[in-house]
Amino acid sequence: SQAAKMKLKHNINPVLLQFINFIVLVYSLVTYIPWYILSGSKQAIAKAKQVKARPVNNKPGGAYRSVNSLHCLASVLYPGCDTLDKVFKYAKTKYKDKKLLGTREILKEEDEIQPSGKVFKKVILGKYTWLSYEDVYIKAVNFGNGLAVLGQQPKTNIAIFCETRAEWMIAAQACFMCNYQLVTLYATLGGPAIVHGLNETEVTTIITSKELMQTKLKEIVSQVPLLRHIITVDGKPTTWSEFPKGVIVHTMASVQAMGAKADIGNKQPSRPVPSDIAVIMYTSGSTGVPKGVMISHCNIIAGITGMAERIPNLGEKDVYIGYLPLAHVLELSAELVCLSHGCRIGYSSPQTLADQSSKIKKGSKGDVTTLKPTLMAAVPEIMDRIYKNVMNKVNEMTSFQRNLFILAYNYKMEQISKGYTTPLCDSLIFRKVRMLLGGKIRVLLCGGAPLSAATQRFMNICFCCPVGQGYGLTESAGAGTITEVWDYTTGRVGAPLVCCEIKLLNWEEGGYYNTDKPYPRGEILIGGQNVTVGYYKNEARTRKDFTVDENGQRWLHTGDIGEFHHDGCLKIIDRKKDLVKLQAGEYVSLGKVEAALKNLPLVDNICAYASSFHSYVIGFVVPNQKELAELARKKGFKGTWEEICNSPEMEKEVLKVLAEAAMAANLEKFEIPVKIRLSPDPWTPETGLVTDAFKLKRKELTAFYQTDIDRMYGINIK
Repeated sequence: SQAAKMKLKHNINPVLLQFINFIVLVYSLVTYIPWYILSGSKQAIAKAKQVKARPVNNKPGGAYRSVNSLHCLASVLYPGCDTLDKVFKYAKTKYKDKKLLGTREILKEEDEIQPSGKVFKKVILGKYTWLSYEDVYIKAVNFGNGLAVLGQQPKTNIAIFCETRAEWMIAAQACFMCNYQLVTLYATLGGPAIVHGLNETEVTTIITSKELMQTKLKEIVSQVPLLRHIITVDGKPTTWSEFPKGVIVHTMASVQAMGAKADIGNKQPSRPVPSDIAVIMYTSGSTGVPKGVMISHCNIIAGITGMAERIPNLGEKDVYIGYLPLAHVLELSAELVCLSHGCRIGYSSPQTLADQSSKIKKGSKGDVTTLKPTLMAAVPEIMDRIYKNVMNKVNEMTSFQRNLFILAYNYKMEQISKGYTTPLCDSLIFRKVRMLLGGKIRVLLCGGAPLSAATQRFMNICFCCPVGQGYGLTESAGAGTITEVWDYTTGRVGAPLVCCEIKLLNWEEGGYYNTDKPYPRGEILIGGQNVTVGYYKNEARTRKDFTVDENGQRWLHTGDIGEFHHDGCLKIIDRKKDLVKLQAGEYVSLGKVEAALKNLPLVDNICAYASSFHSYVIGFVVPNQKELAELARKKGFKGTWEEICNSPEMEKEVLKVLAEAAMAANLEKFEIPVKIRLSPDPWTPETGLVTDAFKLKRKELTAFYQTDIDRMYGINIK
């Protein structure tokens, strides 16, 4: 079974192990009945086995809907709140003096010199200071009015290029109130991508931080001719002189002060309607040029309505830790879900998240320890990092401690797979691990890329909480599916949310059909109010990725291949395009990588490969025999053609050539292959690895080189 494969290995004496197993069996029998009656797990087990979604008709390719929205898809969170400004006003009225946004004060900053001579910035942080719902509302109103004083008009674009922080959310709420279209850009984007986004949207104002202004904007501001105002959220920058004439730098506080003084008198602010654009969210594009996804007020509200329904008992007792980029639809949606339900949001960053994080001074507390969140969103890379750190600590334990941990881990894995809980193990063995995330987490939501079954199960066991896997795209306002909290299966992404429906479209080229047995398979299409308006100034791409059916329902063609299981849960099994999302969330276009390297004299053919479970690209290369033989001679390597191709030394030499060419072609660092396999045999249509037109057959190449893929990704083959 899958659970057996994920169990940890121990080295306990077999006789002792039999005795321990006997004790565990007796304990399980004695505690089972009182546990079953008192814990409420009977209902949870029953819910886990229930059908979660059904097709709306019996036709092949019929849309699946959640059993909670079979007859009507949900689209509004609260009656009458059909735009984001109304949602916030409703929440402000309901939760007025309750805490909403929290930020830790910086007590001390210092430089720490490493043995290598490198200097790392370290911080000591204090308590969280909080703004109430009322405070945030007033700040947002003033900021919106201040932007109007600066000349911002309703239904025009304004950009935010800033780290995740309270001011980001305040600025966003101000834009939602005044019907300004918020253009979001990742703080990690490169210069050309930022310039493209700012110029395409023709923004005159950008909201940013002092650090990003100095490190990123300063270099490119001259390439954005329409820019007139830069607003820094965290006070005055030290230098002003380097900015071109006509660009004025303001602080957020000064704009809010303008807004507070502004005499708007009888002038009624232009409130949005549900179909108005709330956000233009820039996302990675397959050609390297980011695409702006136009997301309306009703798109976002439908999406957060669906997401909120999957988190039981969501409310004022919950604390959410915000540290992922707010320019990503997962984080923005999660925070808007919390804001609309009376939860507190405490801000953090990946560098200050935990006690061991890179910016936290040794001996002082990371953000999770101080905040003790109950809700957290994460991407697989962060969960994998936690998994590796904990397993490294387990390996450093004494033999007795390690075996005790492993026995508890394997026992709990068995219990979880049956739908049972293990309160004794949780309090005695896993309490310390649980404290790594503050000790209070009750739901961990994972999205952005697939999460491996082993990591998902590890998080379930050690953090004693459900791990909800979600599936959604920027183009679907982040909404699609989320697993239910009592569904402890791995590798699936759950049933459609109550705001949308999902159907599978045949993909003949890949051999996937919605009539397949035992599970219907095909390209995933998402329909519902959460499906966005399309791409900004890109009508051709919008027509390609979005369709409208005879009932007026809008559908997003995701390019992902899925299968529906008997209980209505979806599993992602393939990707139609050659665009792959790496573990950290960056998109890699395999075709783009191949195009950049294919014309090298050393390369006859190349196939790039990437997996969402790993953080780097690898490749299979058919080298040019003459060029590689010459390179081998120069490096003093002697051998047959097969020996040259199978040599790790020659692989490294070819990699150097590829890396140089990739950099010359302006590939991003994450797009450059890190490991390769040199193929002594050419790929011909006869081998079945390329088509008659010599196009790569990715599926066949992957199967052919599976052993090499496992080797290059360091997967142990048993």
